[in-house]
Amino acid sequence: MLNLTQFLSTVLATITDPEVASVYMMRGLAGLGAGLAVFTGFGSGVGEGYAAGKALEALGRNPEAEGSIRNLMILGIALAETTGIYGLIVAILLIFAM
Repeated sequence: MLNLTQFLSTVLATITDPEVASVYMMRGLAGLGAGLAVFTGFGSGVGEGYAAGKALEALGRNPEAEGSIRNLMILGIALAETTGIYGLIVAILLIFAM
């Protein structure tokens, strides 16, 4: 059974090897990048909520323009959603590319 000193010396020897360290560094940075890419979903959700709220506000002020307001709202929400989808794709590529 390994004691703490042997374990730490093994880990230190593994980390100080430049080839091994660069692989772990790249995997760690790819994981951080994937985590940051997932945060684009939050911005997407905020944008969609803001667009829907403003569309309802416009509908309350001008009910006759319901058709054009709805079409523009759907277009705006679709454009906001694409940022979340791009972030998800980037995160998946970063996770599985390494």
